[in-house]
Amino acid sequence: MAYKISEDCIMCGACAEGCPAGAIAEGDGKYEINADACVDCGACAETCPVGAPQQA
Repeated sequence: MAYKISEDCIMCGACAEGCPAGAIAEGDGKYEINADACVDCGACAETCPVGAPQQA
């Protein structure tokens, strides 16, 4: 199951830098995860300072 970024996102970019699949991109007001590209590794959740990426 892919991860999803919650409204808690502070747009720091840590999740995008930490994503080995390159599945995270800047969206409108928060970063967004491409569910088709997400490999469900959890790297984004580990690098996020506010815990915005969560399993969907």
